[in-house]
Amino acid sequence: MFHPFSNVMMPTPEPTSPLQTALAEQGLFMLDGALATELERRGADLLDPLWSAKLLIEQPDLIRQVHLDYFLAGADVATTASYQATFEAFARRGLSHEQAADLMRRSVTLACEARDAFWAEPAHRVGRRRPLVAASIGPYGAMLADGSEYRGYQGISRQALADFHRPRLQVLAHAGADLLACETIPCLDEALAIAGLLPEFPGVQAWLSFSCRDGAHNSQGEPFADCVAQLDALPQIAAVGVNCTAPEFIESLVELARSHTTKPIVVYPNSGEHYDAVDKVWHGEGRAHDFAAQAMRWHGRGARLIGGCCRTGPDDIRAIKQAAVASGALIETGAPR
Repeated sequence: MFHPFSNVMMPTPEPTSPLQTALAEQGLFMLDGALATELERRGADLLDPLWSAKLLIEQPDLIRQVHLDYFLAGADVATTASYQATFEAFARRGLSHEQAADLMRRSVTLACEARDAFWAEPAHRVGRRRPLVAASIGPYGAMLADGSEYRGYQGISRQALADFHRPRLQVLAHAGADLLACETIPCLDEALAIAGLLPEFPGVQAWLSFSCRDGAHNSQGEPFADCVAQLDALPQIAAVGVNCTAPEFIESLVELARSHTTKPIVVYPNSGEHYDAVDKVWHGEGRAHDFAAQAMRWHGRGARLIGGCCRTGPDDIRAIKQAAVASGALIETGAPR
């Protein structure tokens, strides 16, 4: 960009992302809740390495309905059913590269259709911005379907992780979503591998959230503060934070993030139950019974994007939205945007 009163070329500013625009207008951005476990609650059989991506083949209408129900509950975004949709997983099912890519694109189409159906009703627009669609980018461990996104990896290089992620990014970055949701990342190497690929897709913005083992470390055991700090200067990372982590750790993790990044902080914990990756079942008691009250504490510590992950549902998002409005954390406007 050339400044008209100078011979100096000025740097071209980064374009404002839809997420940045939304946060500037409303302060708190409501995420959706779990997709896969909500589909299971509605009767879907997801005992399969493809997990929720299985329904892209078998029951796409059910995926669309869950997205719509989250919008009705107050979510400002739909996160697509592409978390476990990988070329490797689809190939094991006998699908070609192009068939797999079509299913990945379908995940975005379903979320966009739900968003458009929601927005077509004038009553839904009152006090709301037009919701966004975030294409889910699950970790390498999701493709393995062995629970390693909650442990981390040994012996996998950053280059190998980049090689794994690139083909799916090439599809989802151009599938029509507003941004990418790079989620449940267990280690810094995978986060940097993904972040290093984003410049290949100019204009694409992403949030990046880690899975964490406690209130100070990611799932691989690296300091969470260091992970957040290393992403702070990367312009295509729109927000950083944590997901699919027990609620009791979130407050500490938000405080660490706030001290090590200027980016908006995203949090969407699970219910607090423990997932057994061998038997594919959840153990323990959920600790999200006061999810809305906890969410307001996370917001008070600095979280700007808040929702739920595994074993949360539309009722939890509705409760957070109501608490946010009641507390003044989220001010509903009188006209749609």
